[in-house]
Amino acid sequence: MSATGMFPATSETVETGDREARLPGELIYEYTPQITQVVEYGCGADAVLSGRKAPPAEGARFDFYLEGLVSGPKLRGTMRGVDYIYFRADGRADLHVHAEITTEDGKKLALEAGGVAIGQPGSPLFQLREHVSLISNHPELAWVNPIEVWARGVVDVSTGQVRVRGYAG
Repeated sequence: MSATGMFPATSETVETGDREARLPGELIYEYTPQITQVVEYGCGADAVLSGRKAPPAEGARFDFYLEGLVSGPKLRGTMRGVDYIYFRADGRADLHVHAEITTEDGKKLALEAGGVAIGQPGSPLFQLREHVSLISNHPELAWVNPIEVWARGVVDVSTGQVRVRGYAG
């Protein structure tokens, strides 16, 4: 990991456990939201996220509310959203993110992402892999509508800090 704690120094690589992988395409954004609220549906998030308790046979659903900054060469501003995450009994965590990005000049775009969170045994870090759609009706942001975005990142569940980088694929 880099001095910033979650990413190596170069923008085109991300850490994937014990090695780094290159992501193709142009960097569109990096967002660094904080988990601000967790909604639980009968199973404690702390116990499941820490590995102290396995998800039940039917899985465990949580809503992680997120807020934070968006930076990057193409998009800058803030984001707010919810990850409707589902921890399956087999250990896989399915992501389902709906968020809004507000650019520095007040324009809005929608972000929808699906993917997986991959836990690291004995660590509070989860690696994130996302397939992202961006949508806006502002003429200045119409360039986001046709692009396909692939994103990778990390969440530290002990602090609630998330960091994700999205690349046009």
